[in-house]
Amino acid sequence: MITRKSSREISMMEEAGKLLASCHKEIAKLIQPGITTKEIDEFVEGYLAKHGATAEQKGYNGYPYATCASVNDEICHGFPREEQLVEGDIVTIDMVVNLNGGLADSAWTYAVGNVDEKTKRLLEVTKESLYKGIEQAKAGSRIGDIGHAIQTYAEGEGFSVVKDFTGHGIGPTIHEDPHIPHFGEAGKGIRLKEGMVVTIEPMINEGAWQSKMDSNNWTARTTDGGRSAQYEHTIVITKEGPKILTDQENV
Repeated sequence: MITRKSSREISMMEEAGKLLASCHKEIAKLIQPGITTKEIDEFVEGYLAKHGATAEQKGYNGYPYATCASVNDEICHGFPREEQLVEGDIVTIDMVVNLNGGLADSAWTYAVGNVDEKTKRLLEVTKESLYKGIEQAKAGSRIGDIGHAIQTYAEGEGFSVVKDFTGHGIGPTIHEDPHIPHFGEAGKGIRLKEGMVVTIEPMINEGAWQSKMDSNNWTARTTDGGRSAQYEHTIVITKEGPKILTDQENV
């Protein structure tokens, strides 16, 4: 069932989004060769606690960490671990913040030190794919418009779009209807309405789009070992257009 949020619910999610965005800005300061994703995860949990919030995905379907930390060929749901990140790696940190019952969800891919030009291009295209999708997220548009914009742009730049994982509705639980594929046909799918809150979170690969699952039954990675990047925002559909609740420029 698709729900449209009240102004009170949106206000609560907006506060959670601001906290999440500020946390990502702090993570950006930590990312360097030698740090571990376990250290980042511990930082996030402490940062949220300091601000009266919790990591909503910890314990969700048994997931044991405050963040997902996906490195290089890992697409999503990577486990934080003790191995040090090294120069040239990329790492996606994904989290869901619960602040007084308001939820917000955002992932960001970080370069570790200096990365090569091919990797820089992957990050640039993935981030731009996110904003291409957000541009379509307005009342009266259809879900297919979002996916079509992302797919057309990313594939036109020589990359592939992961099809096994999608964006979703959010609040008051992590994953709600509707699903938001990052591929599809314009003019198809459910019509977006004012008050809907969704995530758009394209996962873009430098090689094939297909994924395979690790033995932990959580972590998905590329089948060909190519790198994968992801950027995600939580947005609300308004009369004026999409409003990003996790915008790092506003904190």
